[in-house]
Amino acid sequence: MPRTQDRVRELVTALRASGYRLTPQRLAVLRALVESPDHPSVEQVYEEVGRQHPMISRATVYKTVETLKGMGQVLELEFSGAGNRYDGRRVEPHPHLVCRGCGRIQDLELPGLMREATEVAQKTGYELLGHRLDFYGLCPECQGDELTGWQLVRENRMR
Repeated sequence: MPRTQDRVRELVTALRASGYRLTPQRLAVLRALVESPDHPSVEQVYEEVGRQHPMISRATVYKTVETLKGMGQVLELEFSGAGNRYDGRRVEPHPHLVCRGCGRIQDLELPGLMREATEVAQKTGYELLGHRLDFYGLCPECQGDELTGWQLVRENRMR
C-alpha cells in the first residue's frame, strides 16, 4: 500500500490527467479519503473537510467522491440501510472486518485471497469483475460495552 503522500499524489495526477482542476476543496477531499483509516462515508468526509473549508458544499464532496469512484480511484463499500463507505487508500478488492456495534471498518490482510479468486474464475469459467469479503462481528471496544451482542446491533444499526 502506498504511503499517504504518495497516494494523494496518485489521485492528483489521475484527476489532472482526466482534465479536472485541482481546487483546495478537492485536494482536502482527497486527503480526507486517503488519511482516514475508517473508510468514511461522504457525510464524514464532508464534516472533516468542512473544518478547514467551512464554505464547501456537500455537492462538491459528493461529486469529487463520485468522480474518483468512476475513475477507479476509490473503493466503494455498499451497506444496505447504513450508507456507503469509501476507501481511498486501497482500491483493489480486499477483505474487511465490520463491527456491527459501532460501524468501524478495518482492512484485513488475507494473502491467499487473490489466488483463490483466480482459482474460482478458472474452475467456473466466470470472468470475475470483482469480489467482496466482509467479516461481521463486534470489535474489542464494543465487546466491552454494557450492551452486548444483538442489543448493541439493534441500538446502533451500524452507523
